[in-house]
Amino acid sequence: MPITEESADRARRLRELHRPGDPLVLVNVWDAASARTVAAVPGTAALATASWSIAAARGFADGERMPLEEMLDGIARVAAAVDLPVSADLERGYGADAAAVGASAARMLEAGAVGCNIEDGLPEGDPAGPLRPLDEQLERLRAVREAGERAGVPLVLNARTDALISGLPVREAVRRGRAFLDAGADCVFVLGAATVPVIGELVEALDGRVSVAASADGPPLPELAAAGVARVSMGPGPMGAAYAALRRLAEEASAGRPLPADLAFRPS
Repeated sequence: MPITEESADRARRLRELHRPGDPLVLVNVWDAASARTVAAVPGTAALATASWSIAAARGFADGERMPLEEMLDGIARVAAAVDLPVSADLERGYGADAAAVGASAARMLEAGAVGCNIEDGLPEGDPAGPLRPLDEQLERLRAVREAGERAGVPLVLNARTDALISGLPVREAVRRGRAFLDAGADCVFVLGAATVPVIGELVEALDGRVSVAASADGPPLPELAAAGVARVSMGPGPMGAAYAALRRLAEEASAGRPLPADLAFRPS
């Protein structure tokens, strides 16, 4: 997909939707049909892909075990299916160094996305883990920002830290988050921020530029908004919901019970 002025406009629209206290709520998608289904819901202003879901739909495990070409194809199919800004989950950036991560971001823009997630976790079992050294991660984030500048697209960078899920204290998530913002990130995605007190601490320390994951057993969306976050996403959860419904349908059919009216639904 060629990068045009419309790409820049979509990136600006995506950035404007990140409002602390009135967050952008993203129902993550993984293919054209899921993208069209979510985009057709009134009030949907943007979409985000989930790396886990794109990989699962293609028979791969998450964690950059799927080739970059396939991930970019998944992103491109989502972006081509809708007229909304799309943020892509690029995991760790699919690159051994900052230059390679920047190249991945450039190709993501060509695929039609105008924003991305970049994680600071290292692959499972990496002896340097669990988190990438901060100076290296900042180089990667700057490379992503520079890729957008070269393309003329002010891409929205949602920099993820895995500090909390790695067992580190909130102050480490704050330390990394502040550095990420200074390096050009628009928002800090703190995976594992699951209680209102922790989220409130992050919001205060990071000027509201905080992204969190929503779940069925976490704070409800109104509480997340009241805590002051700027972005809420659901990761692989929407795919889980879709396939849980598919499994229930299969169970109903196997048992000879009445089938649901949802069988008549078609993506627009």
